[in-house]
Amino acid sequence: MSHGAGRALPAAQARALAAAFLPSRWHYHYARSKLASDPLYPGVVAALAGSRAAVLDLGCGIGLLAHVLARAGLALDYLGVDNDAGKIAVAQAAAARAGLDRARFATVDLAAGFPDHRGSVALLDVLQFLPRDAQSPLLARAAGALAGDGRLVIRTGLADGNWRSRVTRAVDVLSRWLRWMNAGPDRYPTRAGLEAELGALGLSARFSPLWGRTPFNNWLVLASPGGRTAA
Repeated sequence: MSHGAGRALPAAQARALAAAFLPSRWHYHYARSKLASDPLYPGVVAALAGSRAAVLDLGCGIGLLAHVLARAGLALDYLGVDNDAGKIAVAQAAAARAGLDRARFATVDLAAGFPDHRGSVALLDVLQFLPRDAQSPLLARAAGALAGDGRLVIRTGLADGNWRSRVTRAVDVLSRWLRWMNAGPDRYPTRAGLEAELGALGLSARFSPLWGRTPFNNWLVLASPGGRTAA
């Protein structure tokens, strides 16, 4: 599977999905802008295409992925968790408005416990906000939750020293300063380090650039047991 640099959702689709976040104009415009500019969501849809496994979305924010999966026709059970109770409340209300009856949300602090789940796991823009000693245990728990044709889908910035890396860190720091994120960036993994760590967990991984028209050093990592990423 090749994602190339990726494309975001068409503007009309982004606008239609964002309508579920009304009457909050802030969340509507955030969702609309995010969906129309970030190639993350089509990338995750492509990564999960053909799977029947339930999806656990770790650090789900306001739950945009649930809306995108449903719109793409992926009828999968979905659980989104985040440690920000305010975002979870927004996610629950928007999912109810959109009629996403297979989507559930919960406030969970991953440092205190991992949800009971078997299937696919999405870990999107989370790793870089965790300290080194928390990243490995989370990856191990995510790998242990894979079942059936489940896949581990990661989106992360990578530490490779280029200009995109510097921009990514600066914007992540700004997101914390603006209080949109409740933690600042801690450690960006290297490609070699992350690939080796996933391999030690019995997963084969494929890395694809996923920055689209953004200046960020974002990569999509698709990992699964054995050689199933080649499918």
